[in-house]
Amino acid sequence: MANWGDPALAPVRRRLDARALVAALAADAGVRLEVLGPAPGGQVGAAYVRWPDGREGVLTCASPGSAGRLQRTDELLKLARLRGIPVPAYELIADLPDAVAIVQERLPGDQPDRADLPLVRAMVDLNERFAGLLADRPDVPAPELYLTKSGPGFCVHESLRVHSRRSQALLDWITEVGRQGPSTMSGDDLVHLDFHPENVLVRHNAISGIVDWDGIGRGDRHFGLVTLRFALVGGDPAAARWVDDRIDATLDDETLLLYQAHMSLRMVDWAIRHFTAADIERWLDFTEDLSRSWG
Repeated sequence: MANWGDPALAPVRRRLDARALVAALAADAGVRLEVLGPAPGGQVGAAYVRWPDGREGVLTCASPGSAGRLQRTDELLKLARLRGIPVPAYELIADLPDAVAIVQERLPGDQPDRADLPLVRAMVDLNERFAGLLADRPDVPAPELYLTKSGPGFCVHESLRVHSRRSQALLDWITEVGRQGPSTMSGDDLVHLDFHPENVLVRHNAISGIVDWDGIGRGDRHFGLVTLRFALVGGDPAAARWVDDRIDATLDDETLLLYQAHMSLRMVDWAIRHFTAADIERWLDFTEDLSRSWG
């Protein structure tokens, strides 16, 4: 097998260097921020910053040329806030020579300590409020599922192809599912493409924010149920069973198969390129069970 550790084969996303990005903002855009420290969670990273007037924000970065896409994300989140959904505003989108810097509103609350059943039920209730939110925004593209081709920095097929015979077999199943179904999601809901407990904030036993909207699209809000179910692997069994019941009551078999194949690709690819051997095996075990259940 090829060595997926070879950097020529395995582009691993670099973590945020907050101080370097803040220095670039000061030099290139005249925006001065104070770095307060790293924000918890995430694979690429975010940092808390303070504006000169004392307001706090959350600093992240995106690849060059993405400013237009981020401006549209901000517009869509405004629609969500009008519906009373607690999502952040984008207070700064700065197109720098080597990156796009984003400063989002810092919402109140903290990451939950654990993904128990009350939290999961509250997340699903909020997700239902995304229904039809983008009915008047046909300009927003439907999310691509990447079942027959690699995604842009995630859902990379090559990692599964070269890692092991197990991952090769899983990729064969994923691409076969992709050949039999549509390549994109359908629907007019707002979709958070990474809807899991680390992307919510909790205050006074209630959800105070939904964050990390780098993955956003116009499609089927019920995709969030499948994303959430994958996040519960190895977690609270009662919460996992409850989500399974919601999925069974909500999604038809064909659509569920597409979403499970997408999430299998996403999680195994990311584990191969970023996590440990034990993590890779855990995700292969779970996703192989899904593929066998579909024959």
